[in-house]
Amino acid sequence: MTDSTFPLALVEEATKKSGLIWVRGTGPDRALWHAWVDGAAHVLGDGPGEQPFPGLADGGTAEVTVRSKDKGGRLVAWTAAVRELPPRSESWEAAVAELKGKRLNAPDSEEMTERWARECRLLRLEPVEVRTDLPTGHLAAHPLPSPATTRRPVPAALPKLLLKRKKAARG
Repeated sequence: MTDSTFPLALVEEATKKSGLIWVRGTGPDRALWHAWVDGAAHVLGDGPGEQPFPGLADGGTAEVTVRSKDKGGRLVAWTAAVRELPPRSESWEAAVAELKGKRLNAPDSEEMTERWARECRLLRLEPVEVRTDLPTGHLAAHPLPSPATTRRPVPAALPKLLLKRKKAARG
């Protein structure tokens, strides 16, 4: 393997093994599930019930960061050319065949492919530049707005109530 092919091989292996990739177009970074097919990462979404990816447009570029599946640390970062695949094209069918196996908890697994063709976008993220330098600054980002809430503290009386139940069950 020559020095020029090593970065692309690293991108391919790391991306194939990672369950999520972090992608930034013109909007905020998003963690996206994907499939590696024919030399590029493919992401599907922007439809009802699927992952959103605002800021990713056909013909644009995106910054992709791949993390380690076991430790969660950054393995490699690369710039991708973004291309939207037309529904039911040969490349769309090949990518959807891989993505279908990775889509967990789909409400309509029998009709999923048709729904994707009708309502979603499939983007091909093809590596054009691999960055081997590590960032020097702080990379923390504020969480995106969400209706989710954090857990509230346990009410003070709850441990006593649970303890009484255990004693009653034993006695």
